[in-house]
Amino acid sequence: MAAPLSSMTGFARVDGGDGQLSWTWELKSVNGKGLDLRCRLPSGWDSLEQPLRQRTAARLKRGNLQVGFQYVAAQSRARPRIDAEAFAELYRQTAELARSMKLPAPGFETILGLRGVVEVAEEADDPETREARLAAALADFEQALEQLIADRDAEGARLGAVLDGHLAEVEALVARARALAAAQPEALRRRLREQVESLLQASPALSEERLAQEAALLATKADVREELDRLEGHVEAARALLAEGQGVGRRLDFLCQEFSREANTLCSKSGDPELTRLGLHLKATIDRLKEQVQNLE
Repeated sequence: MAAPLSSMTGFARVDGGDGQLSWTWELKSVNGKGLDLRCRLPSGWDSLEQPLRQRTAARLKRGNLQVGFQYVAAQSRARPRIDAEAFAELYRQTAELARSMKLPAPGFETILGLRGVVEVAEEADDPETREARLAAALADFEQALEQLIADRDAEGARLGAVLDGHLAEVEALVARARALAAAQPEALRRRLREQVESLLQASPALSEERLAQEAALLATKADVREELDRLEGHVEAARALLAEGQGVGRRLDFLCQEFSREANTLCSKSGDPELTRLGLHLKATIDRLKEQVQNLE
């Protein structure tokens, strides 16, 4: 069974925690030529970046992906610490200065209030707790990645229906153009007959053989059957790629360039206003097709 189509656009959010900390993962994905992962991790969590990249590369092929991670403590983990050496040195210096100036000795609270004596720092975890916390956060990231993939697949299914509609429109326009092209030889002969009569009146010396050569050349230049055949073949190829499923975005994008090339040639060859109008409609439909294809992974 073919994998589903996947868009490069998606979003996921997962909340988690371990009792002491609670955290949130947010993943946002948009179109990209390749896979580009940008991580925003708080200080102290940098060791997660390499596992994040490995897990993402194993599941996604294309897209610009932003990964955000934030955490808060369930209760304050900040603990005060007195720098005893700084306290003793500051007390000695201030006491000596007070004696020299015949002032009262500084109080205990005064020294504690000086910068650098008391520091407030987050309580450090033991290695085992730290390792378990990183593993839990990484497991929640994998859950967020699964949600992102599901969101991209859902968008891919919607895109698949839109692309099917555009291909059906291209197919219908090609069929109408083929019907018009089938009537072109007779219309061309009629116009040539009128032109020949005019030329013979203006230049009686023009040979019938030369006129026949010119008629054949015009008919060849106006023949769009080859372009229509190629367009029909491209429609079949596009449907085969859509049926193949995931990871076909690049190939479909290239195929859209081929669609555009044939539509441009058809318009340049056309000498009939109605066929030209159909060709322009065809080009607009192919442009819409290409715009949607660029969203596929």
